Amino acid sequence: MTVTRVAESRTEFKLKSLPEDAISSVKFAPKSNQFILVSSWDCSVRLYDVSANIERHKYNHELPVLDVCFRDGVHSYSGGLDQTLKMYDLNAGSETILGDHKGAIRCVEFASEVNAVLTGSWDGTVKMWDSRVPNCVGTYNQGNERVYTMSIVGEKFVVGTSGRKIFVWDVRNMGHVNQRRESSLKYQTRCIRVFPNKQGYVLSSIEGRVAVEYLDSNPEVQKKKYAFKCHRIKDGGLEKIYPVNAISFHSVYNTFATGGSDGYVNIWDGFNKKRLCQFHRYNTAVSSLSFSHDGSALAIACSQLDDSDDTPEDVLYIRYVTDQETKPK
Repeated sequence: MTVTRVAESRTEFKLKSLPEDAISSVKFAPKSNQFILVSSWDCSVRLYDVSANIERHKYNHELPVLDVCFRDGVHSYSGGLDQTLKMYDLNAGSETILGDHKGAIRCVEFASEVNAVLTGSWDGTVKMWDSRVPNCVGTYNQGNERVYTMSIVGEKFVVGTSGRKIFVWDVRNMGHVNQRRESSLKYQTRCIRVFPNKQGYVLSSIEGRVAVEYLDSNPEVQKKKYAFKCHRIKDGGLEKIYPVNAISFHSVYNTFATGGSDGYVNIWDGFNKKRLCQFHRYNTAVSSLSFSHDGSALAIACSQLDDSDDTPEDVLYIRYVTDQETKPK
């Protein structure tokens, strides 16, 4: 397969005044490509104004923060190793503690369909919180396994756990699980993202593979699912295999980006099973990715994720992408 390699250019720049430890999550604001939230192992959550390249706000947790999300342009939610869910009002500069889990909060997502916040924890549960008042409105067991990743689009809510289980929920009716599945990949799940058109989800593992799955259980639809190898580098006679840490969908084209511990970002056309392009190699592992709502910009967080002695600097790039890089051919 021929790969279009895209070099570093004026369309890509580094954000300034970054966190002092690994970046755990980056998320663009829901209706703007100007603002981005960044959570970090330095216990901070920061809001950046991308166009001015400045940090606008910063608040802290007691322990490393593992995920963050926007509710709207002026409210953020965050959680991490201190097991506490915080809401921050970016206009007022005030924070509210909504509640907590019995284990670290690994994932935080806003469900606009029901105006609620969803948190996934290493305590084996997902909790739903009313976004207007500090109130937990439900706790949902995820097979007593740590929640590692989750994704929501509209009413479709998909959760991936430590034991390679996948739970598919409808946020409008959390009384029962819609589907229980097992990952089609043999190794531990790293990231799940639901297609913007809600037909399925993309799943990645620690073992350089990505699976494209469909939610409709009709056998004809299920025939379309597939998995492929990626984020592998041939070195001499050996192939080095890297975890695929991050996935982000282009909301307009339904294409998606993957980021791996090999330091590469690839853009894929999942329906036509093609790699559209690969960016230049970054200085260390890609830890998180986020396309802006209109697909014009991609945030690329680069942070060392393992315990190696070599610790390159943590960098967050903003890249203005082109149709050539993101549009199905």
